[in-house]
Amino acid sequence: MIEIYLDPICPWCLIGKRRLDHALVMAKKARPDASYDLQWRVFQLNPTMPTEGMDRATYLATKFGGFERAHEVYDVIQREGLREGVEFAFDRIRRTPNTLAAHGLIRLAQSNGHSSSLVERLFEAYFIEGLDIGDERILMEIAKSTGLDTEQVQSFFAGDRAVDSLRAEDAAARALGISGVPFFIINEQYSLSGAVAPEVLLRALELSWES
Repeated sequence: MIEIYLDPICPWCLIGKRRLDHALVMAKKARPDASYDLQWRVFQLNPTMPTEGMDRATYLATKFGGFERAHEVYDVIQREGLREGVEFAFDRIRRTPNTLAAHGLIRLAQSNGHSSSLVERLFEAYFIEGLDIGDERILMEIAKSTGLDTEQVQSFFAGDRAVDSLRAEDAAARALGISGVPFFIINEQYSLSGAVAPEVLLRALELSWES
């Protein structure tokens, strides 16, 4: 099992997912009979973000202390993304969302085998199309496009119990000492923090095979 702690508005998480994808391709070649259960875990970069999200410019000014510093940070991410075939369109993003509802969709998708495609679609919607993935209408469209049951999704948005559970999982991640994402735990044995290289992920997989 590979547990991946992420937030769908974290650009390094998208880069990390691409690198994990590459590592799994290499692992399949090395050990064709191996299979991998991917479990996507909750982590919010901004757990105190208002439910309606925040204007992007205001968020960047608050987080980085100004546009210039934000530009420096995202310029590095842009270059790293291109190396993995990701063309981030940061200029299209107008709002930084609260991601709790998006995490809820990931959890629903986990139960029916669509989680990886949903995670990919959330990344694409936010970083390529600039969509507000905190908006329930947009999330409903994303859910439909990835095969989630509409009634299940509507039930999630209508209730509070699932939200409480998601918050508890986020808190549990922090209790484990996780302070940033992506964060990988492989077969409950090896922990890797950050968007590490595919070769590093592959080595952790190899070690888990040996043990």
